[in-house]
Amino acid sequence: MPSGHPAPPARPRTTLTGRRLRALGRALGSWIRSAPGTYLWLTALFVTTVIVHQMSPAFEEEFLRQRSTNIHELSRNPVRVLITSAFWIDGGQWLPYAVLYTVFHAPAERRLGTPRWLTVAATAHILATLVSEGILAWAISHGHAPATAANTLDVGVSYALAGVVAVLTYYVPRPWRPVYLFAVLVIYTVPLITDPTFTDIGHLTAALIGLGCYPLTRREA
Repeated sequence: MPSGHPAPPARPRTTLTGRRLRALGRALGSWIRSAPGTYLWLTALFVTTVIVHQMSPAFEEEFLRQRSTNIHELSRNPVRVLITSAFWIDGGQWLPYAVLYTVFHAPAERRLGTPRWLTVAATAHILATLVSEGILAWAISHGHAPATAANTLDVGVSYALAGVVAVLTYYVPRPWRPVYLFAVLVIYTVPLITDPTFTDIGHLTAALIGLGCYPLTRREA
């Protein structure tokens, strides 16, 4: 006999798609939390890229030049421009960096830990900048480059990226490690052979610095 009490409402069914989306969200959140420095940096780059997109081309060029690691700005305030130059992207394309940071920076931070990862990235950024700008200064003083090159626009995160790409060599499994190392050296050496620029010198320098950071990859370091 019917009890006279209404049946409890049926619980909504969780679809397979919903479960997959939640699982994907948890996995994504876990990945981001495992590399906090990478994604904080990437978030800062997103914000500054949005800011740059609001500027007129003429104002943007002068604005970025004042935050550039060119010889002129390095001679005035080296610490400031070495820091600020790492938070602006020349060209305003953020999405490619989101991919590169996820493919290279995030795994490096997960394996090295945030302090060591940051040490590799900062060392590559700073030393490669000083080497490339030092060679440029020598070229200007000897008439191999125009004096106006001392005030060129030079911002971005590619030197730090090159250093991190290189240090990941030590985490590639043994059978593939020489292949990865060869690819890194080709990527950063070929431009110096085909159409060399002072930026290319910086990229190769940064990659060599990353390779020189092997002691940081050891567990007991």
